[in-house]
Amino acid sequence: MLTSLLDYELPEAAIAQRPLSDRDAARLLVVARDGVRDARFRDWAELVPEGSLVVFNDTRVLRARILGTRPETGGRVELLLTTRIESASHEDEVWLALGRANRPLRPGARVVAGALHCEVLSSDDAGTLRVRVTANGGVATALETHGHVPLPPYVRRPDDAADAERYQTVFAKHAGSVAAPTAGLHATEATLGRLRARGVATAFTTLHVGVGTFRPVSTDDLDDHVMHEEHFSVSPELAHAVDAARRRGGAVVAVGTTVVRSLESARDPKDPRRVRPATGTTRLLIQPGYAFGPVDALLTNFHMPKSTLLALVAAFAGRDRMLAAYRSALELGYRFLSYGDAMWVPERLA
Repeated sequence: MLTSLLDYELPEAAIAQRPLSDRDAARLLVVARDGVRDARFRDWAELVPEGSLVVFNDTRVLRARILGTRPETGGRVELLLTTRIESASHEDEVWLALGRANRPLRPGARVVAGALHCEVLSSDDAGTLRVRVTANGGVATALETHGHVPLPPYVRRPDDAADAERYQTVFAKHAGSVAAPTAGLHATEATLGRLRARGVATAFTTLHVGVGTFRPVSTDDLDDHVMHEEHFSVSPELAHAVDAARRRGGAVVAVGTTVVRSLESARDPKDPRRVRPATGTTRLLIQPGYAFGPVDALLTNFHMPKSTLLALVAAFAGRDRMLAAYRSALELGYRFLSYGDAMWVPERLA
């Protein structure tokens, strides 16, 4: 598919810079075959059909942004840890990272941020660094104390105390993401309670969101785009929950594009509407023309132009219908991207 077919004009003013005061206060654009309508996320639980299975992503966002200094010169350095690749101990780990500094970060360069001590081991042609991170008392503990919330690049402000809570879902459990699964940010414990009270089952998958999720598609044809790799896990319990939903004729609802990619990566080749337990990495690129298996309905936020996330939604809802819905959302004053409003597609429309 031509990447240009996934373009739309996104005004800077439409990009949400802060979360709403209440998680579930977001607006909700309901996209159906006969058009769109304006709703509220607080009403979403009542829109999910009884007997459905709603799947959330329980990944936890790391405080993976390090704002440090070079001990020799005092020069400022920013590192974004993206993937842990080695662990000699809880106090000595090797990560892949992205870096920004006034001078190139060459092998041997050191960065200090509180108890965190980082040393650049190597770098590749794409600018990805291998960095040894050490900290007395443990790297994870030091990141919680000295690391920063890795807000997306389109949030044009420093992170603050509120982001530590709000850029995390209420059910976040397994640490490993450098970006939030944003559709899940709207859900509250009350949301989960309302779903269950209506006979809707809930379950969790884990997909650790990588920094590649923000990387724009630079190729003219989406087929030529090198998809980023992300770690995911579908448990036996989730596979059984999907089976149970199928037996009772219920829909499988994905809360966010990360859940779609996780479930579709674990689809059973003998029966694509079901999933098998799986743990590993996925580079699955979903674009228009993709034949969905387990996923029947989608709750999602609004995404960047020319992005793989937009391609996935276009594959599910239909490109023309999706772009028309985006135009309606902009006209209605919806807030876009990570801290923005949501869209509900209750059935496959493509």
